[in-house]
Amino acid sequence: MTEKPKAIGTLEAKALISVIIPVYNEAQILRQLTQSVIQAIKACGYQHEIVFVNDGSKDDSAEILDNIANTDPCVRVLHLSRNFGHQAALQAGFTYARGDAIIVMDADLQDDPGQIPHFMEKWREGYDVVFAIRVARKENLIKRFLFSAFYRILNIISHISIPVDAGNFGLVTRQVADEMILLKDRDRYLPGLRSWVGFRQIGIKIERGNRYDARPRVSLNDLWRLSKNAIFSFSSIPLTIFYGIALLSLFVFLCLICFTLYHKFITGLAIPGWTSFLMVTSFFGAINALGIGILGEYVLRIYNQVRGRPLYIIKRKVNVH
Repeated sequence: MTEKPKAIGTLEAKALISVIIPVYNEAQILRQLTQSVIQAIKACGYQHEIVFVNDGSKDDSAEILDNIANTDPCVRVLHLSRNFGHQAALQAGFTYARGDAIIVMDADLQDDPGQIPHFMEKWREGYDVVFAIRVARKENLIKRFLFSAFYRILNIISHISIPVDAGNFGLVTRQVADEMILLKDRDRYLPGLRSWVGFRQIGIKIERGNRYDARPRVSLNDLWRLSKNAIFSFSSIPLTIFYGIALLSLFVFLCLICFTLYHKFITGLAIPGWTSFLMVTSFFGAINALGIGILGEYVLRIYNQVRGRPLYIIKRKVNVH
């Protein structure tokens, strides 16, 4: 993944670059964001389209996006029927984007549009996937620690190599995007899927910016659900770890038997009591509950996959044919 391929030369100026931007309650920044993205792509000399995916916004985002699209035919808008979540919105964007290269970014200015030329440079060198490695994050200390721990734990337990500190911000070629669209995963985690499809990939370090209004749209509960999707989608460790738990349980069981028999036949100090019984039953009860919970996570994902509901529903489209 780190081997540098041979440059493929300068791509034709007629190449179309798509930028997918999910939107949820970002009305006050949309016009500035649009202009910043257009300027970044024009500076590279390519044609462009911006695919906004309005993920059930409750503010004026829908009206502002419609106004932008009505004045610029290169801006395309997908209005989802409700809030389906960030990953579903990205999938909708991939499905309707037409570009030879597709850039994914957030709408809150934490992903700097000014970094787009760096992605384009690596694309011209022949890379199929270029992703941002987030550095100098601006969140509070607790969030930075949790993000750092999550990426490193996921990389350790995943059955594929998922780059550390790599988020959604990045570029993929048309071929890679088509392969990702074909993936039928219900519980999606874009950085993992992007790594899974393979091709030539490279990461570039990009400073993670501040939100323009310092009010995160993604709660800790949403981040927790996303982290579970990543772990359960790309690792079987939560299941196989029960081999270790089973051995630990057996060890504790044998120790308690030896302890009991020693006092029963050697010291004669064994007396009937409820303390040891309660401790042992509580221990194994907790182990069983944990195992059932982990199995339930996998069963729930199987259920969602088999049920086959669509990832999103489009209410209406603007400049999308």
